[in-house]
Amino acid sequence: DPFGGTDLANGRHPVKMTEPTPAQDAPDEVVYLILGSLQFSDACLRTYAHPDLLAVAAAVNGDDFVPFSDAIFIKEPGMGASVAWHQDGTTLWDSPTWDQGSHGFNFMGQLYGCTPANGVWVLPGSHKLGQVDIKALVAEAGSERLTDAVPMVCAPGDVAISNRQALHGSFANTSTDWRVTLNMGFHRRASVMGVMGGGIHSAPAVYDDARIKERSRIIGYAIDARKQRFPDETPFAYKPFADADEGHRWDDAARESLKDYNLLDLSI
Repeated sequence: DPFGGTDLANGRHPVKMTEPTPAQDAPDEVVYLILGSLQFSDACLRTYAHPDLLAVAAAVNGDDFVPFSDAIFIKEPGMGASVAWHQDGTTLWDSPTWDQGSHGFNFMGQLYGCTPANGVWVLPGSHKLGQVDIKALVAEAGSERLTDAVPMVCAPGDVAISNRQALHGSFANTSTDWRVTLNMGFHRRASVMGVMGGGIHSAPAVYDDARIKERSRIIGYAIDARKQRFPDETPFAYKPFADADEGHRWDDAARESLKDYNLLDLSI
């Protein structure tokens, strides 16, 4: 558990998880997290633009929804690390307009599915409570196994959705099952416009219209990439680009232009 009980990520993981001992022949390092995943995998890019997923993003965050961050989480059997209990939001807790959706949500596409042993656990309803006293909850439970937490259990190909304000975490993967999760996050535009970023997924900066537009290009490119692969499918129409009559063509030049696009993540 590299984050629990440390000041990393703005100290949002205040309690360290139990750290099981790996096998003696385990490597010193494993691939655990891949950021900016859409630039490396066309399959991930096309999945990102699934019209049903983007329709949910619009229904939850409005037609002018914007990207947050994209990543692949890898929980290898016997080696996948813990992620200590935390709430993702870091910026808007004290905002006068704060509500249960202020910090957006994440889709979590499950390549192999997930189980209570290797999956994410969440405390239902905690996204409505503001900042939760995690240390108090752990003390009350007597361990990091929080009393009312429930696991996300998914079959291969399932997509879970979680509010970023919900208290969640995952335990070290001591099972024999892989978990590979395609994480795709989205915000309300109003939540990021003019806001100073939290500095976790990208360098702190005030998010203006130009920054948001630049980071949102990935939506247009993903939609076109999926259209090329599935020409008989009705593509999602992203309203900000449709209203501005802006087109995005997925080709080698577009791929090159997205190098390190995640450095512009809209991190709140």
